[in-house]
Amino acid sequence: MNIKPDLPGDIAHTVAGALEEDIGSGDITAALIEPDTMASASIICRETAVICGIPWAEEVIRQLGDSNITLQWLSGEGTEASADQIIARFTGSARVLLSAERCMLNFLQTLSGTATLSRQYASLISHTSCRLLDTRKTIPGLRTAQKYAVAVGGCSNHRMGLFDAFLIKENHISACGGIRQAVAKARKLAPDKPVEVEVESFAELSEALDAGVDIIMLDNFSIADMHEAVRQNLVLGDARRKLEASGGITRQRLVEIAETGVDFISIGALTKDLKAIDLSMRFERLW
Repeated sequence: MNIKPDLPGDIAHTVAGALEEDIGSGDITAALIEPDTMASASIICRETAVICGIPWAEEVIRQLGDSNITLQWLSGEGTEASADQIIARFTGSARVLLSAERCMLNFLQTLSGTATLSRQYASLISHTSCRLLDTRKTIPGLRTAQKYAVAVGGCSNHRMGLFDAFLIKENHISACGGIRQAVAKARKLAPDKPVEVEVESFAELSEALDAGVDIIMLDNFSIADMHEAVRQNLVLGDARRKLEASGGITRQRLVEIAETGVDFISIGALTKDLKAIDLSMRFERLW
């Protein structure tokens, strides 16, 4: 599988921040090497992984300002690499390659970790029509990058932030005076934005079904209650709403939840419980 979703527009900004915190006023250790020393190097993936983050790694090299660095990617974005596989080769200034190393690997190991976990989870429910959604539980500063990696891994994105869709939860409902009131205000405030409501009971489900929402989030519903919610929704025919399961979602419960017939499952683990992929860069030749 080789999925290439649209790239985020903030890659240059994200990389600039990473280089600033790592290199700051200059890489004093790389300065020990003569400026005209050249090197060839490789990046090795030490475990099975879905490779993700190549555009960020390339941007690191670009921002370091050495146009003589050559990059050859032996594994494409979204492809699977095996343990001890060389995924890239570089040639150029030894100083620049050493200064770029950690930032490049940080982006690659984190985004590959996100994509790998997403691919594993997506494969578990591939026999159903249910889609896995990420959440806003992302690493600060890497929201767009991680959501891109989730899509590379074969899952889908929930809202990007608090600005692009309504998600009306318990406290919003209470403060607005009820589900109908909250939904009506949302439609008036931004009629072009999707409206989702979180429900915790069948009484709230019934109110949400009648309120004209786009998506209903079933918060901590049991498996039996999810089946019943799906049944009640199907009765509406063309007026049915999309249903999303949320709360207490674990890898062990994923399949049985997807098999209830819900449209979506949102799961924070895709971005917050990832394990960074073990990558290393090794010099192969110096001259």
